[in-house]
Amino acid sequence: MPIRIRLTLWYTFLLGAILVTFSILLYWVLKYSLHSQINGNLQDRAQQVGAGIVAQAVIRQSGNVVGIEVPELNVFSSPAIFIQVIQADGTLVTATDNLGKQRFPADEEMLQANRDGHSLFKTITIDKTPIRIYSAPIRLGPRVVGAVQVGQSLKEVEDTLQQVFFFLIGGTLAGLILAGLVGAFLAWTTLRPIERINQAATQIVSAQDLKQRLPVSNTNDEIDRLIVTINDMLERLDNFFQAQVRLSADVSHELRTPLTVIRGNVDLLRRGAANDPNELNEALSIMDGELDRMSRIVADLLLLSQADAGLSLRMQPVELDTIILDVYRQARVTANGVNIQLGHEDQAVVQGDADRLKQLLLNLVTNALKHTPPGGYVTLSLFREPEWIRITVADTGRGITPTALPHIFERFYRAEDNNQKGTGLGLSIAQWIAQAHGGQITVTSEVGKGSIFTLWLPRSPTERTESRPMKLSQA
Repeated sequence: MPIRIRLTLWYTFLLGAILVTFSILLYWVLKYSLHSQINGNLQDRAQQVGAGIVAQAVIRQSGNVVGIEVPELNVFSSPAIFIQVIQADGTLVTATDNLGKQRFPADEEMLQANRDGHSLFKTITIDKTPIRIYSAPIRLGPRVVGAVQVGQSLKEVEDTLQQVFFFLIGGTLAGLILAGLVGAFLAWTTLRPIERINQAATQIVSAQDLKQRLPVSNTNDEIDRLIVTINDMLERLDNFFQAQVRLSADVSHELRTPLTVIRGNVDLLRRGAANDPNELNEALSIMDGELDRMSRIVADLLLLSQADAGLSLRMQPVELDTIILDVYRQARVTANGVNIQLGHEDQAVVQGDADRLKQLLLNLVTNALKHTPPGGYVTLSLFREPEWIRITVADTGRGITPTALPHIFERFYRAEDNNQKGTGLGLSIAQWIAQAHGGQITVTSEVGKGSIFTLWLPRSPTERTESRPMKLSQA
């Protein structure tokens, strides 16, 4: 069932329940109020008649039978109120003229209550007309000599209640119909933007164009925020899709090149080069290098895949100054004419994975060496700050263009003017390792002057407070 219909039904049902509850309460409150008013009028009139009878009655007794003579009752009556006086045994004494030949029927329950000195309300029917009767005892001294019965027709009250009942029924039905129409209109108006979102999303899916965006109405309501969220999601999906396209292209390109080299050397060996020891060694050396390159690509891809799946690190206290010295020694071997030097170095300990942190720094240094010409400088420095450990890798290379700077940590990203060989995964892996340690890598760069990569790591609570200068020959 569509949401629009469900919202309309729920809205109508809720309003209908409220209207029905209100109508029932109103009907019973009105009914109670009218009957209470009638009871009060009857009680007041009976007290007036009783007081008049006591004041003006003439008592006569014949044997054990006590009779009463009352004054004219018509002065106490009205067209809607009927009065009759009976003796204690139920014998009629007198009645008002508006009763005509009708009399209130003798009711044993009322008579017994009156003889016991109690008053009683009761509703009876005379000629299909409901009559409300109040019967009160007449006391002469301690003795009950009779009763005054005052009655009033309930026909007007019942007619009024019936009219109110039909009015409430009609009003409730009209309210439900109006509620259904208003609810349908409100549901249609409220959900129309969602329908437009659905249509636009369907067009995007059918056209397979993730660059399209949903129109924003700038109303700053929930629908508008939903559109903004969907557009952000589409942008992320588009970026992810483009990254996957680049990933497929780059992986195929990176693997095709070494495979082509290996195949060429295999063909060369088949054509007789294997008989020449020099050519054999050269071919094997080339193939070994290309195999190493493919192994690194596969290892990097495997590491990033494990990172996406939530790879956990072996966290333990790590001395960063020791790791920097290891990276420095290892990088000097592959410097290719670039001067590697150590700058400022404090002693610092962090909670981390020593192997991953070393991999991170090697990736940064290797990246700096690739983009620094022979004779340039790459400087490693370690600073301990109040809340963070800061490691910088500064180079005097050609720098990074402002357009490329926001993308350098994306997987397989390489600037268009980048002629250096590489997989484009090193910086992505370095940033992931930094974030896995609760830190990050920031970059500042100036074209033609070089770049500074800064690794920020949170300080370990157990870090030692002393610092010492670096003592190592840089020759």
